[in-house]
Amino acid sequence: MSIRQNHRTAPAAASLTAVLAVLALQCATGTSAQAQAAGQPHTVTAMPAPAPVPTAAPAADGQGVQAHQVRITEGQVREAGRGSSILYPSVTSCLTVTVRLRGGGLVGAHASLFQVPGEYRSDRILAALRKQVGDRGVSAVEVRGAVGAWDPGYLVKAIESYGPNEEVPYPVEPDPDGIARTVAHGLGQPREKVTVEDVPDGDITVR
Repeated sequence: MSIRQNHRTAPAAASLTAVLAVLALQCATGTSAQAQAAGQPHTVTAMPAPAPVPTAAPAADGQGVQAHQVRITEGQVREAGRGSSILYPSVTSCLTVTVRLRGGGLVGAHASLFQVPGEYRSDRILAALRKQVGDRGVSAVEVRGAVGAWDPGYLVKAIESYGPNEEVPYPVEPDPDGIARTVAHGLGQPREKVTVEDVPDGDITVR
């Protein structure tokens, strides 16, 4: 369409818009007059509001507590509330220590053979875990990870703590009982509450 043609059709379009507006007004007036003549009140029906879009509710346990997954990387100590789980990522040469609280909830530690900068060293992590648990009741302690790579003494004296003239102990075979006794002592818990399991490399999820 040329510019000139557009100029010619613009008044026609404007006129059509005006006619439609007058027709709409007449229809509304006529409807009101018909209703009044019939002795009926005139009402205008509003358009219904759009229905709200449903949103997914957060996952919750049986008592309505919102559940989350807490990620604990090497050298960290963190807590997961009741109904939540813990993810220990990339457990290869590490040990994970999970404390199950009697009131529900988990407190976990991801112990690393060598210290991650800014995180707990292997001989400090049990003390940090015990402090996080506090005086709350403990139902069980679960140790999972590379059991065969750990001498129980690493949880008491980290590899980095040995001097150049000191011999670092090296585990010649898995010692799950020694690890269990060391963890129990470090957490101030009875030995029978602690279980130790060697698991394949990878992520560990505790629920």
